[in-house]
Amino acid sequence: MIIRPKTVAILAANTALTAVLTMVLAGDTRLRVRAFESESELFAYMRIAPLDMLVVDFDREGRPAYEMVEAIRLDPSFVSRELPVVALTRLITAPMRHQAISAGIDEVLVKPMSPRHLLQRVQARLINRSVVGLLGSGYRGPERRDRVPLPRPTTRPTRRATDNVVPLFPDRRKPMHPGLEP
Repeated sequence: MIIRPKTVAILAANTALTAVLTMVLAGDTRLRVRAFESESELFAYMRIAPLDMLVVDFDREGRPAYEMVEAIRLDPSFVSRELPVVALTRLITAPMRHQAISAGIDEVLVKPMSPRHLLQRVQARLINRSVVGLLGSGYRGPERRDRVPLPRPTTRPTRRATDNVVPLFPDRRKPMHPGLEP
């Protein structure tokens, strides 16, 4: 059985970073790396071929990375919309964190970082990811449980009025003293 290599797209801030990341990721023979210079090139490719992962840089020129990922998630003309996304940035701010979570960015790595670290994170994301595809099957984006604040249920300890315990082996013996029953 031949396993198809996973396709990883890279859209970095400059060509030097793109070249380094491409070289490191291409060192893994199970990955097929596609480097893109612009968002329009990436979008054109995504309309005709599937991707398994996207590595995008917050510090690049043009539209912010979270807006680009939202556009990918919402556009039905893309072959693979629900793919894992790893973002790179120089600095994480609170608004950026919330925007990344709401857009569906799975992981944000702070630059400068070792390119080997990125390779390990990409491999971990691809190994732990289930089937990408239709809703209801597999990948869902970042962890979103407990994101909506709900009122906590309060317990009110009260004394039970009845005993709902049913004995497994009821005592059917006659009491030894007729007035004293168990």
